[in-house]
Amino acid sequence: MIALYDGLVEYHPKTMEPIPAIAERWQVSEDGTEYTFFLREGARFSNGRMITAKDFEYSIRRGFSPELASKNAKLAYYIKNSEAYNSGKVFAQRLDGSFILEPRTSEERSVERAKTSFSDNALLTERLAELRKPQRLTLPSNENKRAEFIEKNPELQPLLIGAKFIPVAAEDIGVEAVDDRILRFKLNQPAPFFLGLLAHQFFRVVDKETVEKFGKDWTRVENIVTSGAFLLKEHHPYDRIIVEKNPGYWDEEMVRLKRIEFYPLEEATTMMNLYKSGSVDAVYNHVPPAAWVANLRKFEDEYLDFPEVAIEYYTINVTKPPMDKLKVRQAFALAIDRETLSKFRQTTQPLIDFTPEGIFPEYEKARQRVYREKLAAAGSSLEEWKSRVFDPEKARRLLEESGFPVLRSGNGFSCPTFPVDQVDLTYNTSESNKATAEFIQAQWKQNLGITIPLKNMEFRTWLSERSKLNYNGFGRAGWVGDYMDPNTFLNLFYTSRNDSSTGWYDARFDQLIDASNRELNESKRFELMAEAELLMMQGQPVIPLQTQATNWVKKPYVKGLYPNPGTLHSWKFVYIETDPTKWDREVRNIMNSQDEWVYRNIDRLNATTKSTSD
Repeated sequence: MIALYDGLVEYHPKTMEPIPAIAERWQVSEDGTEYTFFLREGARFSNGRMITAKDFEYSIRRGFSPELASKNAKLAYYIKNSEAYNSGKVFAQRLDGSFILEPRTSEERSVERAKTSFSDNALLTERLAELRKPQRLTLPSNENKRAEFIEKNPELQPLLIGAKFIPVAAEDIGVEAVDDRILRFKLNQPAPFFLGLLAHQFFRVVDKETVEKFGKDWTRVENIVTSGAFLLKEHHPYDRIIVEKNPGYWDEEMVRLKRIEFYPLEEATTMMNLYKSGSVDAVYNHVPPAAWVANLRKFEDEYLDFPEVAIEYYTINVTKPPMDKLKVRQAFALAIDRETLSKFRQTTQPLIDFTPEGIFPEYEKARQRVYREKLAAAGSSLEEWKSRVFDPEKARRLLEESGFPVLRSGNGFSCPTFPVDQVDLTYNTSESNKATAEFIQAQWKQNLGITIPLKNMEFRTWLSERSKLNYNGFGRAGWVGDYMDPNTFLNLFYTSRNDSSTGWYDARFDQLIDASNRELNESKRFELMAEAELLMMQGQPVIPLQTQATNWVKKPYVKGLYPNPGTLHSWKFVYIETDPTKWDREVRNIMNSQDEWVYRNIDRLNATTKSTSD
């Protein structure tokens, strides 16, 4: 996808920060709610047609279409009216043609009273009220659901007397082509990570004529029209994809690869054998088989092992007993030795908090400051907090305090009163997930004297069941960050997003996330997010397990291909170096060195944004 389509911005090949692509520069309003992009001249689709702001307007609005049902639409709900359109909602219109606005929340209505208080909640609520812009009220389009919603929100009833209900249209979404070269976004609220989000495939530009002419067949090789550095030449499902350099690409001179063959094979051993035989030059999105890892690490010029913006964790259904008890949840979390789990897996790193380490260094500094301050105020300490990672003795004590005493039994333990018939550990079917589940099952047996039954389901079935909380106890989950910001992890627990699959919600958490997204000072913003993360982790709706690592290999002559945190690669920066003296050596240093050719081109692209201000 990245090879075939361009967006307004592109991923930096190493850091994944946004760099200019079809947009050569941009402006951001002072309040952070409007982004204006200025498109470069000369960008064309592969059929020769000029790419304009109208094409981006169409592509993004299409992405929100309820009929398309894009799983990525939620990523962009920060854009004005996008969620309402994607969800098929309606506006409420008065007889005079004006639209009814959302009433202020109860927290906002109490701001005047709160101003006399010096509590954190009062100050936070006041800040939110000051920054919140009035939005049109949106309601369910289904009459029965709308009536139910209004009944639950009686303050709406007098506002809606005589109102007409108008479906939210694509034209209402806050993305607009001002002219052929200017595209403007209007957001519901500031989203400091929005620029980086625009590199995601959801925002890449497609050709309207092709999509509408061929319908569901528009992506077939004989029909497809692309906008990126490469053209699709062959597509053999589950076998290989072949792309070739696009001679009409706006930045064609910097594209050095003439052809790329991708092999989307599921079997890691097969891929590693192809690599070993020299049939492929890199294996960049497969985890090598565990048996291979020790051997691969000997190849310092080829093996890469860096943390990814991807985590594995277990959700906990907090709505059902006995997991509705906080101390029970904490006990099971404390009874897992993540260090040993990581050694067992060989290709992961222990995950302590929900936002992974080694990805967001400035956020990690803020998290350390906030945790230390908040924990000290609560009579605890950062050191004591860190000890929660693995403390089986405390875990047994917490279970006893919850009414489930753990007894000595021979060389181990037993917990005869714990209702194992009410708790399962469910995972989506795979050998890796099974091995992890069995490891953790053994840990709980060893440290708590409890054997939790294991269940497995087909992936899509499990996603559906987990999201509906149709499981008891624990559920395997993973998350790959969609953009380079801690919000991509913490936003899963935001109430209206409803993506945590735990049943855990907290109004204070929502307030902190809202405030962080409105805060333009990065340091203060990260502190608000860290406070939200601490609050969530103290509620223990999840058990963080491990951060995924790249663990992939490439030949030393493959240059410009970096183990970036999202393993999303800008293929126009990749090239084959024929001079052995310039090959990558001791590849573990690759993220700390600069490829002269790659960085010269990044500087060239970034130069167009330097003079832009608002």
